[in-house]
Amino acid sequence: MMVVMKSGSSQAEVQQVISLIKSWGLEAHLSQGEERTVIGMVGDTRKVQRELFLHYPAIDRIVPISHPYKLASLDFIPNASTFPLDGFEIGGEGIVVIAGPCAVESREQMLETAHAVRSAGAHALRGGAYKPRTSPYAFQGLGEEGLEILAEARELTGLPIITEVMAPELVPLVAKYADVLQIGARNMQNYALLHAAGESQKPVLLKRGMSATIEELLMAAEYILSHGNRRVILCERGIRTYETSTRNTTDINAIPVLKSLTHLPVILDPSHSTGNWKYVTAIARAGVAAGADGIIVEVHPHPEEALSDGGQSLNPNRFAELICQIKSIAAAVDRSMAPAKVQGCV
Repeated sequence: MMVVMKSGSSQAEVQQVISLIKSWGLEAHLSQGEERTVIGMVGDTRKVQRELFLHYPAIDRIVPISHPYKLASLDFIPNASTFPLDGFEIGGEGIVVIAGPCAVESREQMLETAHAVRSAGAHALRGGAYKPRTSPYAFQGLGEEGLEILAEARELTGLPIITEVMAPELVPLVAKYADVLQIGARNMQNYALLHAAGESQKPVLLKRGMSATIEELLMAAEYILSHGNRRVILCERGIRTYETSTRNTTDINAIPVLKSLTHLPVILDPSHSTGNWKYVTAIARAGVAAGADGIIVEVHPHPEEALSDGGQSLNPNRFAELICQIKSIAAAVDRSMAPAKVQGCV
């Protein structure tokens, strides 16, 4: 349920309504746009005494939200949410490209990759310091040493860094180094982690679980949003189906569907959704054509030597070609590339 205030309502009138909502033990989430001010009510709305709203002339109307996700809904915020990240905008008209290796393996590997993707036109750098792996014997990441290497790569290239956090108790540590916290597919419904990420007030990149529905993804985002942290990016990374010719099945449908349901930015991961570098560029093109706000792709200077996911990683030359192709597709759908540290594919 949400309260829509009349145009021109004062801050004092808005605060009066917020106080009333809180008196029922509900959370009040304020959205102030150019055309309207909306106050979302989160909690057990059976406590709401709607007749009391009649005593507040600044209220225009009360609108029920039919979706189980409230704060992520377009009903609550009718326009696309955007937020700045070190010189470019997430969720705006410009397409954003996030690139880097699956895992931080060494200082040399990470710095080589960082310089390569920056030169090609990437906007942000990805890399895993903590790696959730199917096998307990596989490379699990360098931990805090990996975070320190990522921080050095940011200092040398100017690229903001995105890295995965795997447990609630790790959020403060990872947040100290990272510009964006990534919550991986395996942790999409780790509710303690979602709460901790929301409380951190850091931007969060939330990946769809491998068997999760779109509604479940939006409900996971709701946990983060419920802490007043609105800088959430949704990531489609492929889902598990009966098909085995690729690692996962890319749900291209999810991009326009999400765009019709939520104001949150939506990006595509063509690396995990295919599991094969040969298909990554084609699926990245499809994602931009379908309306994605960005792409997150795995790049490694020597994929054949990668400790994880080398088979789905592009080398720097192929990544540079991908940037050029994405730029062309963006222009074809009346969009452009967001400004980057280096203008790739001039």
